[in-house]
This record gives sequence, structure tokens and C-alpha cells, in this order.
Amino acid sequence: MQKEGKNVPGIIIAGLRGGSGKTVISLGITAAWKEKGFKVSPFKKGPDYIDAGWLSKAAGRPCYNLDTFLCSPATVKQSYIEHSSNCDICLVEGNRGLYDGIDTDGSTSTAELAKLLDLPVLIVLDCTKSTRTMAALLLGCMTFDPEIRILGVILNRVAGKRHEQKVRVNIEKYCQIPVFGAVPKLDAEDFPERHMGLIPSEEHAFSEKAVQAAGRVAKTHIDLDGLYDILIHRESSGTNRIEIQEAGKTQDTGPGKVTIGIVRDSAFQFYYPDNIEALKKLGAAVVFISPLRETWIPDVDAIYMGGGFPETHAPELSGNIGFRNDLKRLSQQGLPIYAECGGLIFLGESITLGDQVFPMSGIFPIRFGLCKQPQGHGYTQVQVVHENPFFSVGEILRGHEFRYSSVLSIEYKDQEMAFQMERGKGIINRKDGYFKQNTLGTYTHIHALGTPAWAASLIEKAMAHKNSKS
Repeated sequence: MQKEGKNVPGIIIAGLRGGSGKTVISLGITAAWKEKGFKVSPFKKGPDYIDAGWLSKAAGRPCYNLDTFLCSPATVKQSYIEHSSNCDICLVEGNRGLYDGIDTDGSTSTAELAKLLDLPVLIVLDCTKSTRTMAALLLGCMTFDPEIRILGVILNRVAGKRHEQKVRVNIEKYCQIPVFGAVPKLDAEDFPERHMGLIPSEEHAFSEKAVQAAGRVAKTHIDLDGLYDILIHRESSGTNRIEIQEAGKTQDTGPGKVTIGIVRDSAFQFYYPDNIEALKKLGAAVVFISPLRETWIPDVDAIYMGGGFPETHAPELSGNIGFRNDLKRLSQQGLPIYAECGGLIFLGESITLGDQVFPMSGIFPIRFGLCKQPQGHGYTQVQVVHENPFFSVGEILRGHEFRYSSVLSIEYKDQEMAFQMERGKGIINRKDGYFKQNTLGTYTHIHALGTPAWAASLIEKAMAHKNSKS
């Protein structure tokens, strides 16, 4: 166990593009290190719920997102420091290609995060149908930004020993950095994909077996001891300069003063740990509820509905008439409800899948459909333009949207849309944040560390509602 004020070794695992296989390798390394008895603190770069869920399962502890678009660099660095305490090693999975950001300067890229946290980078190279070119690409990454410390590489999707040897020899000759392993092409059955990433671990019937399989791949094909030893050496030599200290704990303002119901199950599972923790740190008690398992809503002072894939559970959600009616009744009585993406869909009238229409809660007069291509994907920035239950007019919120759902029909007045989109698509006509009374639904996912007013506002509304019943 690391002592206060000591350096904790860490590494960022990056690729040259999205889909290079870094998630499975990150899972495998995390699971294998955990099996060895190391306390691994996992992180995911970017606004990703699915990969973070898998990393959390592999590590046996929460995986926190690090995103310099959603949060300030100082906040991201503090989050890394706070959540790296009481661990043996940190593993950060990057996203997209190493240098891919939102502009030509590489802002928000994995490389910029590596510099912010002063962490070395391990590159996962997809070697499909390539040999010597891999060395050229790697050398380009090494020289593109001299501040990036590329520690070594793992070859992925190699076609056999001959293929592996050709790539190894070229990398050792031209790049002069170690190859820590070579992973063959894997059977896709262990990690089926949905949309643009791995399916959520909660929906994978064999998720534990999948993590174990990834761990076996890492133990068989990656020099885990060599990788760990070189990180320990860098830490002990002072190369990694971030010191992990026990962060000051936020004082609760009155534990359990309000109760927030969080709708979480395999249909609604997209939550940043920081968002739930923000509510707890401000004194809220949290209970988890599920429209897949329960036919009524317990006594709560507010509800937080995250995103997910309600379309894959549409028959069950639609068939739970008791829960749907209870939610609508509570909304009409003024219960504060905050919903994102999949939660927004559940607040609508229905979702149409093929030739079937599945009724939802009917709180908002919106009918949803599902498309084969993303209808909103990427970072968002919104300006709060109308009075609403949770945000102040004039506030600028940063978030992200990722959805395949579309709006088939909607009835609304302009003043019922709290947000004007400065970046992103929103619900309709670059508007988002549809609200009625104390219920607000949005396609924009926010991060509590980047939007600290959100948790305080939800609790304030919950307290007001609780007092109104007294």
C-alpha cells in the first residue's frame, strides 16, 4: 500500500486510432494485475460509460473519467490525485488516437492528458496486414511531441509468430523501445460490440468470464512483470512527479437530509461515479430503483435518471404500467426529476422499434424512434436561456451526447426548452433541456465535477419538495 505523499506509478494506454484494441488489453492488464494482488485504480479518458464500466469490473473498484473538455485541467488533475490514493498502480485508458483532440493543437487529446498527469504512455499497435510500417507510425508518434514519453508498445492482432517477429525487429531497430507483448487476433464472442464500443458489462451475460478471459490473454501474451517493474523503477527514480496524497474530504452538510432515487439497472446504467458521489458529499442519501424490477417508486425526494439502452428493454419497461404511472403521478405532483438521454426517452410518450410502439411514462409529449446511425455524437456546449428547475439563466454547461434515438414528434413551447445548443444537436432545432414543472430531460450528459451547481441544485429542489409535504 502506498503511503501519503508517495508517488504511485501509473500509465496511460493509448492507440493510434479508435478500435485498435486498447480496451480489451487495458481490461486484461487490469484484471491480471488485480489477480496478482495489486490494487489497481482504473481511469478512462473521455466521456465514456461503457469502457469505464468494464474497467471497474476488472479492477473491482470504481473507474473515474478524466476529461479536460467537461472539467478544467486542474479539476481533472485533482480527481486523478484523489482517486489514486490507497492503490498500488494506476491505469488510464485513452480514447481514439493518441493525439486526437478537438482542434489542431490536440486539445482534450490523450497526449495532453498524459502531459497533464505526467504519465508515460504504452501504445497498442493494431498490426493487421502491416509490418515495417508499424515502426514508421510509432516513430512518428515518438517525435511528433517530444514531451510525450512513450514507454513501450504492445502488438495487437498479430497473425502469427512470423508476423510478430517482423514487427518486433523493425520496432527495436528504428524506435529502440521495448515490445511488452504480442496479442493474436481474438475471438469476438468474448467481447461483442454494440454501436461504437463494447456493450455494457451489465448487459453481458458472461461479463465475469469475459474479464477473466481478458486477464488470461494478458498473462499469456504480455510481459506484465516487466511492465510493472519499469513503472516502479520510473516511480522510484522520480520520473513520475505527481505525488498522490490523501485528498481533503468534503464535509457532508447533513447526512441523509434528503433521499435521491437513482434509476439504475441494465436499462439505465450510464452514471459517472463522480455524479453520484457529488450528491452524497452534499448530504443526500441515495437509493437505487429499477423500472425493470419494481412496480412502484419508494418514498424519495428527487429522482435522477441516467442514460443507457432503454430500447433493448422496451417491452419490459412498457409492460411495467405501475412504475410508469407512478413516475408520471409524482412528476405531476412536483417531484424533482432529472433525466439524461435514455432517461429522457422513458419520460416520453413512446419509443417505436420497427413496427412496434412501446408506451413510456408519458410525462413529455415526445415520441421517439431508433436509427441505425448516430443522431448525436460528441461534446456539447449549451447556454441556459430559460428559467428552469435546475440551472440559472446565462449559465454555460459543457457535456456530451451519444444517441441513436430520434424524435419522431414533439409538442413544446419555446420557453419549455431550457438550453440553446452552442455545440451539439440537442432534442430539436438545437434546443435541449425540455422541462415541465420540476421534471427536466436532456440529451446532454453532464459531469458533476465540471458542472458543480448541478448536484447542489438537485438537492435544493429535493429539500424544497420534502418540506412542501410536511
